[in-house]
Amino acid sequence: MSPTRQAARTHWVALRAMLVLTLVLGVAYTAVVTGIGQLALPAQANGSIVRNADGDAVGSALIGQSFTDPDGAALPEWFQSRPSAAGDGYDAGASGGSNLGPENPDLVAAIAERQAAVAEADGVEAADVPADAVTASGSGLDPHISPEYARQQVARVAAARGLDEADVLALVEAHVQGRDLGYLGEPTVNVLQLNLALAEMGD
Repeated sequence: MSPTRQAARTHWVALRAMLVLTLVLGVAYTAVVTGIGQLALPAQANGSIVRNADGDAVGSALIGQSFTDPDGAALPEWFQSRPSAAGDGYDAGASGGSNLGPENPDLVAAIAERQAAVAEADGVEAADVPADAVTASGSGLDPHISPEYARQQVARVAAARGLDEADVLALVEAHVQGRDLGYLGEPTVNVLQLNLALAEMGD
């Protein structure tokens, strides 16, 4: 066989292999995995979307968001999330932390400022403000806060909405999520889901 025919044959074999592998791995495999995901775990496969009482998508259970006015000031009638260092805040396209060390003067100043603001808003001593109220998570997108921080906000939220503190506290306790598998991590509260339940309580 001449070198030209040998080269042509080799290229034809390579082309056929590429086409077959593209169909099998690029199309068929993707379709099968997507189908399994949609059938077995549809919510997770579609981004763990959270919907309000009207069925409108309001966010994801996996991505935090802020509850502030256009100027960035915390709205007293909502439970507040932990700070975010992702982009301009909770930017899913810029996930990440500040990468500042615990003794960095900028970080120390930011924490002190946040601590004073949270203490004033919630009517507590600065020393009693939980760490997650003043520090961002490593991803900057954490949708959870500690039960302690959620409970600290109860009086403020209840007063802003004209609700009974006991009722708001009961709502918080109902949204405390236990440790994964019963022993991994710490109990948490998903802020978006809590605020959705809060909105329904006020309706």
